[in-house]
Amino acid sequence: VQLQASGGGLVQAGDSLRLSCALSRRTSSSFHMAWFRQAPGKEREFVAGSTGDTYATVYGDSVKGRFTISRGSAKNTVVLQMDSLKPEDTAVYYCAATSKAFSSPRLGVKARESFDNWGQGTQVTVSS
Repeated sequence: VQLQASGGGLVQAGDSLRLSCALSRRTSSSFHMAWFRQAPGKEREFVAGSTGDTYATVYGDSVKGRFTISRGSAKNTVVLQMDSLKPEDTAVYYCAATSKAFSSPRLGVKARESFDNWGQGTQVTVSS
């Protein structure tokens, strides 16, 4: 399984961006998918996730109310709509996916170590 992410760029504070991530092939497996980000000198942090069972959505505290994660109709794509962007959102954004089973999917998608498939990363830069 490969992940292809796209949609990063340079914007001003308050602007919006839309990131997309697609699994390399259609699959009948239920994949949990998520976005993480990593700023220079910082740990990779959870941004938003979509569980593979019920497609429930989970968000990191710093993006709640500003970012929205959603699945495409084929369910093998995930989109991250980022509104009201702030300079502190500047980072490389990574898409991740796994078909592992979680006892608590809403918790599982928040953990970086849960994921065994990662996209190449896309740069998001927000200027003040």
